[in-house]
Amino acid sequence: MQIQMLLPLVQTLAQQVADQEHLDLVSVQWLTHQSPPILRVEVRHPENDTSLEDCERLSRALEMALDELPEFEFAYVLEVSSPGLSDYLSSDRDFDAFRGFPVRVTTTAPHRGKTLWEGNLIRRDEVNVYLNQRGRSLAIPRSLIASVQLYTPSSEP
Repeated sequence: MQIQMLLPLVQTLAQQVADQEHLDLVSVQWLTHQSPPILRVEVRHPENDTSLEDCERLSRALEMALDELPEFEFAYVLEVSSPGLSDYLSSDRDFDAFRGFPVRVTTTAPHRGKTLWEGNLIRRDEVNVYLNQRGRSLAIPRSLIASVQLYTPSSEP
């Protein structure tokens, strides 16, 4: 079985372990260009800064759970960390935390003739990301969005 095919299984297991440890699962990815391959898991504490102890707890619990799976009879390295502060928004938590902040949205194809939009973040739903541009609401389809990034607007003289 190819290692990437195990990703859904690992994501499900990592989510269960994160829930048990009262942590939010941010991402799970295989870095297969390494030998042995690296299983990188990012978590965050829902209320406080993520501590080294949080990562260690999840690492131990997830390692024990993975060792129970017959599919994991190969060498791999487990890395558990917190994602740190990024200026790119990706999770629902990011979009909730930065409502009202200035963002720059880049699209993969033109939307209303443009691929770069700036404005204050209103919200995100299943279909669109909404920006406030000088008091007007703009909906950008999520299917077109390449990235949403915090930025500092330049002050106009």
